[in-house]
Amino acid sequence: MALPPIFDRLRLPVIGSPLFIVSGPDLVIAQCKAGIVGSFPALNARPQSLLDEWLHRITEELAAWNRDNPDRPAAPFAVNQIVHRSNDRLEVDVATCAKWQVPIVITSLGAREELNTAVHSWGGITLHDVINDQFAHKAIEKGANGLIAVCAGAGGHAGRLNPFAFVQEIREWFGGPLVLSGAIANGGAILAAEACGADLAYIGSPFIATDEANAVDAYKQAIVDGHASDIVYSNLFTGVHGNYLRGSIAAAGLDPDNLPEGDLKTMNFGGNQAKAWRDIWGSGQGIGAVHEIEPVAARVDRLEAEYRAAKARIAAL
Repeated sequence: MALPPIFDRLRLPVIGSPLFIVSGPDLVIAQCKAGIVGSFPALNARPQSLLDEWLHRITEELAAWNRDNPDRPAAPFAVNQIVHRSNDRLEVDVATCAKWQVPIVITSLGAREELNTAVHSWGGITLHDVINDQFAHKAIEKGANGLIAVCAGAGGHAGRLNPFAFVQEIREWFGGPLVLSGAIANGGAILAAEACGADLAYIGSPFIATDEANAVDAYKQAIVDGHASDIVYSNLFTGVHGNYLRGSIAAAGLDPDNLPEGDLKTMNFGGNQAKAWRDIWGSGQGIGAVHEIEPVAARVDRLEAEYRAAKARIAAL
């Protein structure tokens, strides 16, 4: 099945994943101008009124770029909505997205038919992130346009499944847009995502180590210095299992190898939970491919060069 026309402007088949705290207008605009989908969590805009300002700026700057660069139009942008019942901002955040006609909405931690209907009403599409085939079926049944398969090794909230196994199961019954997430950090991995059946790659952690990312210098450098062995999988911090940098956990006074279990029931995604864990740094297992802090444009250039080189190697076999 062909991708929706909204993706026709992509330079690479890549979505920059929404990053807790790190993703804001600077990063999103740079990603879109570089030719990949830029995204951010709505909850990064605090207070809620800031979301309107962010969407105004993103919309206006990308429109200006398109007017000035008709041969290199910007990629579309996306907003991530946490649809778990603890997010008491969801209704007003969706209304703000409606005001600015957000082209892509990424939904997480639950699937809601009414949200999908709302996004479709203004001409947008929804992509829902899932960690197993059961959740994938529910998302499509409730009207999501596409799926983000969040596999083992993904940064932040992550699943346990091998990407080959998970994509294979989804493609048994679903022919629509499919995005693959999990330790994708170079151009060869983008091509591999396509080869196994995904339409797009979901890349997050490499963009933490960019000039435009809203991350402290120590976090950016930790991505550059880190390896897969530095990643800890835990549900303590949000109640949902995710991957985090070992050093940031230790710096918070916790033992990375003996973390207690978290409880989703006690978490409040719309309240003060972000402040409590802002110094626990999410990261995927693919960071061994990140060797320097650089502008987004340079990182996307690198990804494209690697992607084309990987294609050439395959063609030469």
